[in-house]
Amino acid sequence: MHVIIIGIDPHKSSHSAVATDAASHKTGQRRFVVNAGTFSQLIRWCEQWPERRFAIEGSGGLGRTLAQQLAAAGEDVVDVPSTLSARARLLSTSGDRKTDPADALHVAQVALLRTALRKVTPEDQSTILRLLTERHNDLVNERTRAINRLHAVLRDLLPGGAPTRLSADKAATVMKGIRPVTATDNCRRDIARELLANLRRLDRHVKGNETQIRDALAASRTTLMTLSGLGTVLAAKILGHIGDVSRFPTEHHFASYTGSAPLDASSGKNVRHLLNTGGNRALNSALHIIAICQIRDGGRGQEDYRRKITEGKTPAEAHRALKRRLSNVVYRLMRRDQRNRLAAAA
Repeated sequence: MHVIIIGIDPHKSSHSAVATDAASHKTGQRRFVVNAGTFSQLIRWCEQWPERRFAIEGSGGLGRTLAQQLAAAGEDVVDVPSTLSARARLLSTSGDRKTDPADALHVAQVALLRTALRKVTPEDQSTILRLLTERHNDLVNERTRAINRLHAVLRDLLPGGAPTRLSADKAATVMKGIRPVTATDNCRRDIARELLANLRRLDRHVKGNETQIRDALAASRTTLMTLSGLGTVLAAKILGHIGDVSRFPTEHHFASYTGSAPLDASSGKNVRHLLNTGGNRALNSALHIIAICQIRDGGRGQEDYRRKITEGKTPAEAHRALKRRLSNVVYRLMRRDQRNRLAAAA
């Protein structure tokens, strides 16, 4: 029996589904209103095709809930990037006309033609790590804004302004000596007190978030932090964005995903490579920070960097070469951790 591909174009209020056979012929079509019964209605409709595979556009976005429900139920689900479905729409006989059923059909067609699409798996510890690190980024950014606002208010209250590298304790110390003279300065002091209270609240939230990250990392039993320059938050970010590392068959695929592998731009006898500005930029940023720390702190990373400089590479080129090597190291550590977990569970 041939597998039926069910392409789904998800939206906030509705999901459009189209079923196609191996020859890309439409065998069914239906629109589902998004509510508490959407999943059960979809499954009942799909029972007519025992051999089926679901292809969902953007399973990390609007299609996340449905994709996770299907994966948890043991269904075969793949993620179709919107860029691929958009290309399929442009190549279709209908041109670039966009309707929900047509989009769902194009999603299914991509799943028929592309065998290397990412398989959707139930959310696990890596999802928790990603959520916690994204929350950490939000809290740190909000804390930075609070410090900048407090610094601006104190600049108008204190001769010479507030000290650099301002913290809640430093701000509290300098504010004790403020003696407002005018009503305007009284207002500024009140605002500064509110900002200081907000800063202390954010400090507590950041500390609590980092505790949660450490606990989640301990549960993942990762050895990533044995790598010099890789701290708790960066390790959690890498694990959260990678998820199942086995979806990358080689370290070269992994490097391409992280954006640390240069792009081949050779033509004829001219061999040249370009900087890769694609890939997962969060992971690329993490590798950048690790490389900077290793160059600064010495060790194997610094030696590799200096050797590239000696060979005539520019500092930027030597730094990119180190990032590429670090990508391989991270990949090998994650694969080793995965093998150890599987062996322990056997």
